[in-house]
Amino acid sequence: MKRTVTCARIFTLEGHDHLDQILQILRDEENIVGVTVSRGIAGYGDSREVHSANLLTLSLELPLVIDFYDETEKVLHAIDELQQRLNLDHIISWPATLHFR
Repeated sequence: MKRTVTCARIFTLEGHDHLDQILQILRDEENIVGVTVSRGIAGYGDSREVHSANLLTLSLELPLVIDFYDETEKVLHAIDELQQRLNLDHIISWPATLHFR
């Protein structure tokens, strides 16, 4: 079986107190079906400042990527809530197909 969903990805940094708030909003308030958090080993954003796990330039602000998916309306509503409440400005989304039994 399969169905159409929307995936979203949030780019943020460790140490900005966003992770716990994002997870709480997505799980408890928006009831999003699936969320995964990944820690990057290096990355940069608009500032062009590299955040890295390299021992010579150890950063306490490693990149975090938070992926989630659900029905399109729920994902778009969750994105709006996150942007309004946490001032997140690095979120992307795309349509996908969920394959399940």
